[in-house]
Amino acid sequence: MAGNSFGTLFKLSTFGESHGTTIGGIIDGCPAGLKIDLGFIQTELDRRKPGQSHISSARKESDSVAFLSGIFEGLTTGTPIGFTIKNEDQKSKDYSHLKEAYRPSHADYTWEKKFGLRDYRGGGRSSARETACRIVAGAIAKLLLKQQGVSVEAFVKQVGSIKLDKNFDALDLSLTESTIVRCPDAALAAEMITYIEDIKKQGDSVGGIIQCVIKNAPIGLGEPVFDKVPALLAQAMLSINAVKGFELGSGFGSVHFKGSELNDVFVNENGIKTKTNNSGGVQGGITNGMPIYFNVAFKPVATIMQSQQTLNTKGEEITLQAGGRHDPCVLPRAVPIVESMAALVMADLMMLARCNRI
Repeated sequence: MAGNSFGTLFKLSTFGESHGTTIGGIIDGCPAGLKIDLGFIQTELDRRKPGQSHISSARKESDSVAFLSGIFEGLTTGTPIGFTIKNEDQKSKDYSHLKEAYRPSHADYTWEKKFGLRDYRGGGRSSARETACRIVAGAIAKLLLKQQGVSVEAFVKQVGSIKLDKNFDALDLSLTESTIVRCPDAALAAEMITYIEDIKKQGDSVGGIIQCVIKNAPIGLGEPVFDKVPALLAQAMLSINAVKGFELGSGFGSVHFKGSELNDVFVNENGIKTKTNNSGGVQGGITNGMPIYFNVAFKPVATIMQSQQTLNTKGEEITLQAGGRHDPCVLPRAVPIVESMAALVMADLMMLARCNRI
C-alpha cells in the first residue's frame, strides 16, 4: 500500500494498526551527530497519548518508544532510525459490533471498497493511533531545528464557537501546557473545558481550530512551483485525521481586503523585514524570514456515543450505537501532532536548501 511515507530527504515511514501489537516507523535521512534527548521525545509522546485528562479518550497507553537502530551513544549515526511503540490497552471486543456496520463519517466504507476488506477494530490503519509515530519523528525533527534556532509551537485557538480572538504574537505561548485543553488564555481555556465536558455528557463531539507558529525559519526555504512551503504544510496538516481545513497567514480573511490594505510593505529595521505579516512568513512559496503561522481546522470526532442511522455491509438500514473509548474533542491531543508534522516539513526543507547553492 502506498502513502505510508512522508518527506523527501528527512523521511518518515510508519507501520501498524490501532489494535495490532505494535506501531512504529523508520526515519531516514537524519544527519549523523544529532544529540538525541530521550526524555524530550517521551514528553512529546505524553502530550499526545490518550488518557491524559478527563476530556480525552480513556484508553491507557504508556506510549513508550523503543529505538532499534540509528542511534549510538546518544547520537544519530546517519543510518535509518527504527523505532516501535507497543499497543498495551487494545480492547478489540469493543468493536465487534462494527464488523458489518459502516460508521457515519468514518473510513469503513471507503476502505472496504478500496481494499476489499478492512480492520474494523478501531479503524485499523486509518486510526489516529498511527500519529504516535509522527510524534517520535517530529520530536527528532524539533531537536534538529533547535540546533538552528528554529521553534515550532501550536495551541488551541477555538473549540466550537468559543474563539480566542488573538494571534500568537499577542499571547504567552509558554502557558499553552498549563491547561488540559492547551489554550494559553486561562479564562478562555476554562470556558472551553466546561463546554467539552458538556459535549461529553451529551455523548457528542466538537471540533475547532489549532494555530501553529514557526519562528526563526531561514529565508529562502521552499521550492518553486509544486513544493512551495504552503503546499507542503497543507499536505502535512491535511494528512492528520479529522483535519478539514488549512489557512496560512491571513488565509480566507484575505478576501475581505483590498491589495493596498493587505500587502506586506518591506522595511529596513536591522535588516529587511515586512511591516505586517499577512503573508504568514511566506511569499512566492518561499520563506521570507518572518514568523510562519497557520490555522488547522478539525472536524468533530466521527465516533459519538449516540444512536445513529447507518447501513450494514448488506446495504440494510440499521441503528448503530457506538462503543469504545473516544475523545469528545480531539484538539488538545492534536496540538503536538500539528507541531510534529510542521517540524517534519521544516527539517526536510532545511536539508533540501543545502542543495540549492554551491
